[in-house]
Amino acid sequence: MSIHRPLTRTKIVTSGMALAAVVGLSATAPAFASSSGDSTHTAAARTAAKPTIVLVHGAWADSSSFAPVTKKLQKDGYTVLSAPNPLRGLRQDSANVATFVNAATKGPVVLVGHSYGGSVITNAATKTPRVKALVYVDAYAPAKGESVIDLTGAKPGSAFAVKDPTTVFNFVPYANAPKGDVDAYVKPELFKSTFAAKLPTSHTKVLAASQSPIALSALQAPSKTPAWKKIKSYFFVGTRDKVLPAAQQIAMAKRAEGVIVTRKADHLSMLEKPKQITTLIERAARHAR
Repeated sequence: MSIHRPLTRTKIVTSGMALAAVVGLSATAPAFASSSGDSTHTAAARTAAKPTIVLVHGAWADSSSFAPVTKKLQKDGYTVLSAPNPLRGLRQDSANVATFVNAATKGPVVLVGHSYGGSVITNAATKTPRVKALVYVDAYAPAKGESVIDLTGAKPGSAFAVKDPTTVFNFVPYANAPKGDVDAYVKPELFKSTFAAKLPTSHTKVLAASQSPIALSALQAPSKTPAWKKIKSYFFVGTRDKVLPAAQQIAMAKRAEGVIVTRKADHLSMLEKPKQITTLIERAARHAR
């Protein structure tokens, strides 16, 4: 995002919220339907044949932001896992996700990232050979050398592209931080209007109170060679997004030659449009065998 650097300690941007829900591994042993039409075996066979869906949440969130999507994917027979995203730095976060995917999954994988989680999967998937598709949900898809800060303000429309970042964020020191680094929290009173204007206020108040902070250094870090250059990518674009403008999302999607789906949704579209996002993830999964 485009920040004017009024702070002497560091610069800032936003990234989104978000993400996913942890679920148990489903059976992967081959199953054979009996001549009598054993529905249990048939269902197990369908599950075993499907790619694993790995979800990566964004900043100011945790895996619960993907809960409605997870529920729908599970109902449709998919194994769904939530990768750890500690929000400490792009290099570290990407390494955590890559290690998780390589160790915790078998067979083809669809890697899904929301907001800052998009930057994470862009870097992680270059080290995960079984990832066959990437899904970006209101997410950053940086090219080499680009940061979240760069992309947030690249086109007009972000509520976080402001002259004074202290009007949008609360900054809090954290233990053993590198010099000049701090944790950033979105001001609670701005959470609803920027992330999920269509959700009930009682819900967004809880989300604002439970947000996980992100280190500013994670938002400033330049991306490495992007996985979307070699892996088929799918983009869900919320046209009401006030964190990462839809125009910038579409520009990144076109650059990646990705499949683009647009809907009227805010930045936390997983909570507003879970059915439509599930449909896109399953579309990616059908082509990720």
